[in-house]
Order: sequence, then structure tokens, then C-alpha cells
Amino acid sequence: MASMENGEPKINFGGLRVLSLESRRSAEMAKLISAYGGQATVAPSMREIPLETNTEALAFTRHLAEGAFDVVIFLTGVGARALARVAETIYPLDQYLVELRKVAIVVRGPKPVVVLREWNVPITLTAPEPNTWREVLRALDENSFSVPLQGRRVAVQEYGVSTPELIAGLTERGARVTPVPVYEWALPEDVDPLRAAISAIARGEIDVTLFTTGMQVNHLFQIAAEMNQKDDLHRAFSRLAVASIGPATSERLREFGIGVDLEPTHPKMGLLVMEASQQSAEILKKKRIERNETPHP
Repeated sequence: MASMENGEPKINFGGLRVLSLESRRSAEMAKLISAYGGQATVAPSMREIPLETNTEALAFTRHLAEGAFDVVIFLTGVGARALARVAETIYPLDQYLVELRKVAIVVRGPKPVVVLREWNVPITLTAPEPNTWREVLRALDENSFSVPLQGRRVAVQEYGVSTPELIAGLTERGARVTPVPVYEWALPEDVDPLRAAISAIARGEIDVTLFTTGMQVNHLFQIAAEMNQKDDLHRAFSRLAVASIGPATSERLREFGIGVDLEPTHPKMGLLVMEASQQSAEILKKKRIERNETPHP
């Protein structure tokens, strides 16, 4: 996917200072930014933790075995696996998978597809890219004959935070919806790198920011508020190139008053870095000319 010269990625950032808030894949992100000629700063902003009490997940498992659902919607691969681990506290995994095979399975994107195929659980419907709640609803609308919603009992495996728009959309279409939260996102145990990143943004020491999930935005502004630097952060972002991995993340950025300068052609981390490396210099040039500022060399 990357542009190559002599077997190496073509360098395009040209020394721009690039910030990523990636957590699980922080080392990979830093390597990608550097490979494309950026000065990488990676400040992990999230920590994935199981819910302290899995009461909703346990209830879902019991009700699934009782035939209480017609459709199950999986939003993430990590959440699908976490839900299975909860189910195994009640009965063997094979029994849980037998129950899943009795209902219509809808998935939001490629990661839950991988998990369900590994389990040999047939997938009835897969939402297309960019794999947001909108595509889930659109896919259901376009396949209402094979996966009807009116009067149907639908369980939604949630990921980190609730998706009220999806729940509302399913309800409006006549479904009886049961949200099943399985895990949540917390701040990292060490927030010093995130604090340092906020200070660097405010001081004008970052040129490009890369966002791969909306929760990164939440946590960035949560810590900025604790530092009394929310206003500084907003002002600084107007001077940066802001790259978002896809529509859901872009929507969260706009909710916080941050404009989005680019999204990759597909919501993939590698494409995000590559296309940001190709476009950031021009984005910064336009922004800083408008502000009568000298671009970073």
C-alpha cells in the first residue's frame, strides 16, 4: 500500500513533528511515522479494562441460552472475545457458540468478522466501510427481508462507550434492543506522556496529530481540562494538521470543536500515516499562510 523506493517507504513528512495518541499499537505507530520522515511523539491515551462487574454480559449469556434473542450485533473483535470469556464462566465456550449459531449475526467491521470466522459462527450481515453505526443501520435497511427488525429482539455488544445513535436507530425500526457493555476505556496508569503532549501542542511544538479513535479525543481534553489548558489546546489545533482515521473519530473531534483536515481513503492505520505524510505539508502551508505565520521547515 505504501509508496516504495528501493524497498523502503518514500519519505513524505519531511521532518514534521507528528503526534499520535495510539496505545495498543504505539510502537508500530512510532515506527510508521519515522519511516515516512516524521519526528514521532507517541503519547498513549487509553487503557482497556474489563468492567468490574459483568452483570449485563452475564445476563446476555443466560438469555441467549434461553432463546431470548433473534439478532446479535458485534461491534468489535476485542468485545466479542471478552463477551465469550464472560460466557465461559457459566458454561463451556462450545455451548455458547452453539447458541450464537441459532441467531442472526450482524458485524460492524473486519475485526469481529475474524473472530466469528475463527469460531465457525455464520455471519448474516457485515456493514461496509467505514464501519460506523450508520453503515450498520444502512446495511440492515438494505437487507430488511433477511434480517427484519420489527418486533425482533436484538442484542448489541458495545465497545468502550455506548452508541446511543445505533440503539435509537434500531428502536425506531421496531427492534427490542438490549445493550451489552463488555469493556470500557480508562486513562492510562501513567498520564505524564499525555500531559507532556498537551503542553507540546499548546507551545506550538507539534505540527500534525493523528487520531485513531474518538476515545483518544475524550481523554486528551479530559487531561487538558485538569491542566487548565482546554482553551490553549483549542487555539493550537487551529494551527495543526489534524488527521482522523474515519468518520466516527472525525465526528467526535468536531463535537469538541476540532476541525478535521483529512481522513484516509480507507480506515486503516497504515493508510492514515501514509496519506497524512503526503498531505500535511500542504495543509500546514495553507493554514499558516492564512494566519500570516511561517511554516515549520
